[in-house]
Amino acid sequence: MIVNNPPSIALLGLGEAGSAIAADLVAAGCDVSGWDPVPKPVHSAVRLASSAHDAVAGAEVVLSVNLAAVAVEVAAEVAPALADGALYADLNTATPRIKREAAAPVQARGNDFVDVALMAPVPGRGIATPSLASGSGAAALATAMIPLGMSLRVIGELPGEAAERKLLRSVFAKGLAVAALEALTAARAAGREEWLHEHLAETLEEADGALLDRLLEGSVTHSVRRTEEMRAAASMLAELGTPARVSEAAADWFEQLTREKESSVG
Repeated sequence: MIVNNPPSIALLGLGEAGSAIAADLVAAGCDVSGWDPVPKPVHSAVRLASSAHDAVAGAEVVLSVNLAAVAVEVAAEVAPALADGALYADLNTATPRIKREAAAPVQARGNDFVDVALMAPVPGRGIATPSLASGSGAAALATAMIPLGMSLRVIGELPGEAAERKLLRSVFAKGLAVAALEALTAARAAGREEWLHEHLAETLEEADGALLDRLLEGSVTHSVRRTEEMRAAASMLAELGTPARVSEAAADWFEQLTREKESSVG
């Protein structure tokens, strides 16, 4: 149970995101401790702990801002040192399965776990980065952290629910990014980069809420023509000597839509 207002908070991971969040929590009046195996510059008011166990000892809220590769390891390492009633929140970009595995040692200790999905880059936003939260301690985390400036929306009681939503969005957002990279790389090779950059920017500026429906419906209706178009695009990129991974994948998707459409008619 959190008894202090503001609560005492431990940051595990003091990289770009962790250090920004730590600085904002200090500004909000929190007693903040931090640990990172690789020394990094951090706000002078953050108490740099001698170990992960030292960092979490006595903390009412523990925020793990490491890497997905070590999320489970870190949770298992510090679980025995958590204070009774302390909340453990994992802010790493990890799969729902990893979030559930990280939750296991924390909950076995008798503490509540929170799966936090940061839905925008932390630099420039810090603690105010829009976030989703799920898990047994999600509501308690929101109660403690929203008054400190955290932008947090509780979406469920199970670890992994927040991570699932983030990664589903990532398929689109990061897919869009690499599609733009592939197109602009080819445009540079063709001597048309400036034109295409302006065209893509205009397209994004003019996008509205109905664009997604138009894209989805058009992809099914015109799947045959779009398959040919993306095969032609991939062929052109090959001639330019630039990657065509997105273009080829798009053509494969349109082919699948055509097969599904023909199968449903048959």
